[in-house]
Amino acid sequence: MAQVVATRSIHSSPLTNPSSTPLHSQFHSLKPSNFASKLLIRKTNGNNCVRVSVSINARRSARAEPEVVPVTPADVPKADDEILNLQERADTSVSMWSKPTVKRKTKIVCTIGPSTNTREMIWKLAEAGMNVARMNMSHGDHASHQKVIDLVKEYNAQSKDNVIAIMLDTKGPEVRSGDLPQPVMLSPGQEFTFTIKRGVGTADCVSVNYDDFVNDVDVGDMLLVDGGMMSLVVKSKTEDSVNCEVVDGGELKSRRHLNVRGKSATLPSITEKDWDDIKFGVDNKVDFYAVSFVKDAAVVHELKNYLKSCGADIHVIPKIESADSIPNLHSIIAASDGAMVARGDLGAELPVEEVPLLQEEIIRLCRSMGKAVIVATNMLESMIVHPTPTRAEVSDIAIAVREGADAVMLSGETAHGKFPLKAVKVMHTVSLRTEATITGGETPLSLGQALKNHMSEMFAFHATMMSNTLGTSLVVFTRTGFMAILLSHYRPSGTIFAFTNEKTVQQRLALYQGVSPIYMQFSDDAEETFADALTLLQEQGMVKKGEQIALVQSGRQPIWRYQSTHNIQVRKV
Repeated sequence: MAQVVATRSIHSSPLTNPSSTPLHSQFHSLKPSNFASKLLIRKTNGNNCVRVSVSINARRSARAEPEVVPVTPADVPKADDEILNLQERADTSVSMWSKPTVKRKTKIVCTIGPSTNTREMIWKLAEAGMNVARMNMSHGDHASHQKVIDLVKEYNAQSKDNVIAIMLDTKGPEVRSGDLPQPVMLSPGQEFTFTIKRGVGTADCVSVNYDDFVNDVDVGDMLLVDGGMMSLVVKSKTEDSVNCEVVDGGELKSRRHLNVRGKSATLPSITEKDWDDIKFGVDNKVDFYAVSFVKDAAVVHELKNYLKSCGADIHVIPKIESADSIPNLHSIIAASDGAMVARGDLGAELPVEEVPLLQEEIIRLCRSMGKAVIVATNMLESMIVHPTPTRAEVSDIAIAVREGADAVMLSGETAHGKFPLKAVKVMHTVSLRTEATITGGETPLSLGQALKNHMSEMFAFHATMMSNTLGTSLVVFTRTGFMAILLSHYRPSGTIFAFTNEKTVQQRLALYQGVSPIYMQFSDDAEETFADALTLLQEQGMVKKGEQIALVQSGRQPIWRYQSTHNIQVRKV
């Protein structure tokens, strides 16, 4: 068959040729209403496939004179048909408890705990839709976490078409109450005391594990227990005690989490226990660290420098959950590989009405800087004890998906809940149904500022526009994950099939929105590798014969191309 190649000048890109025209308008101008207006060059392809290629050589070498080749309107799929087709495909899997059959773009992070730390449950969670297994280092010991890591690695070794990333979540500088011989019932108006003396646990006084607790609180501060389940106001304090009056009562148990509204503890973000856990993660080659109570970028730089000294390739995801982190939000995210919106402690240290606004802002900031973002805490809290979610929880998931989160997270729902599998399936079906209503084409307008000096960004943009216009999936070959991550943040309408010959890269890409990471050995011959990749996709039912896919060759490390040459091809399977 004939091969069709379309050549676009580098000067025509809206990312490299600023003008007074608004960037949003320039994006829409790239979607042609009639392909007959395009300039096309005809070539012969020995592989009997139709290929449309947009190719740019950064050295601006001489090009052949183009000839006009007629293209009929039937060659151009209608945008409305593509949206309907996407919805029809998604609707086939909207049944609440069905096994996922359609590729969901938004990823699911599951916390592994007593309810799910067996081989059988991890396999079932993966089948239900889990993409990342999270270990909360606030609970359990290294032996129990080692068991989970080994099971996830065993699953990854056996699975042919799926992979689970491993996330280690540090405990951080948590302030907790001490042990009580039995729960204490607190009533509004009752007096209760917290002391820094060790070993105190009575009906009206309990120890606190933080020596500077007395210095960090002031008279009139609101003290929250377990993120606001109970609250007490500080009435007075002595050298070693804080005397409070109960505002909202409840049952106080041992080792409860304490917050002071509007304040953060003056503890280091990474404690001695955290460093031991981080070393444990390095030894086990985990994929991500979620770092608790990060207050500034210095914490991220310290951890990244340590990982570099260990030769560990582990991405750092700071948890935005303290009042002190908000003024430093931009610098924290810039220094990191992403962020987690940890809404529990965030809503305890700040007024609760600020949380949805901060969630939206953190997602927007991460997307504009090309970083991953996870929305966490209370997403399906009621399903810890109930088999179905509240309608508000369903809406919460849908909002996070529509705002553009890379992933949504389950905590107690899968760690110690009664219905972990149902919780994952609800999250899967709600995310999938919401995604079916989102039309492609929206691009983070300021993403170019983060990577504006790199040619690959322009190609990610053009590949996204091509995917949205033609309704195609994208195929990219990567050794570092860079190009797949870049494409992910442009949010193309089609799936990003990221082929890599590095197992660690495959696992890491499991977190990113819209990316389907696939491990495959690369051949020295580009065409042979392309053919093998398309055959694999067809065998696994990810693409159909006759379907078009956009193949992107770009990125920081060239594979089968010169450093100065980047290209996009549209191939027919």
